[in-house]
Amino acid sequence: MEEVSGMIYVTGDTHGDQILWDACIGNFLKEGDTIIVLGDFGIGFFDGRYWSEEMFYDYLSEQKFTVLFIDGNHENFDKLNAFPMEQWNGGQVQFIRKNVIHLMRGETYDIDGKKVFCFGGGYSIDRDYRFPGRTWWQQEMPSDEEYKIATKNLEACDFKVDYVLTHTAPADTVEYMSRLNLGIKYTVVEELPLTGYLQWVVEKVSYRKWYFGHFHIDAELWRKQYAVLNGIRDLHTGELLKTRC
Repeated sequence: MEEVSGMIYVTGDTHGDQILWDACIGNFLKEGDTIIVLGDFGIGFFDGRYWSEEMFYDYLSEQKFTVLFIDGNHENFDKLNAFPMEQWNGGQVQFIRKNVIHLMRGETYDIDGKKVFCFGGGYSIDRDYRFPGRTWWQQEMPSDEEYKIATKNLEACDFKVDYVLTHTAPADTVEYMSRLNLGIKYTVVEELPLTGYLQWVVEKVSYRKWYFGHFHIDAELWRKQYAVLNGIRDLHTGELLKTRC
């Protein structure tokens, strides 16, 4: 298992914004730090922003921090799924670069001595404005096999983890947020297979903290859950340490 020598942070959707990384995230991170993006990292959405996408990954590979990410609903899944799967810290991952790593759906990892369960994916409410195979991919929502993998891995750790990292949120949390005047729509019917599964996770799994992105808000909610967008939070404590510029 690879040891973490610095701090571990979580942040929200970055949507392939290279300037955000260069100006607002990279200069915050120190040697040995790790930052986890809670979906919508932007695989396949980097070109034409600043550098080419491959140049941007090369830039990240030269940094002395590590980028981990779960997938969201704004990824090019044809491109992402072409990366080979490898074993890392107890679970399956995909290496974009040696220090840019995709944490896959339903996997559990041992990170900094803690058990971390990850489950990406989400539904694009803007899909009518996107183009299949170019800006939208049906793999944004999990497959039956990915749910089975997740359940098997949770069973293997006796339904006890330290942290849960997802892109969207459990069904009752979506409802809860909709009542807080945060601009969150209560029910996106098409996302219910995933939010319903995450509801089962909430009710079944013991965890210390749960972080998710997707909703474009920053809020400390109930049940040890945090919605994250521009905030950079300490994974272990949940403390908000910086707001991205």
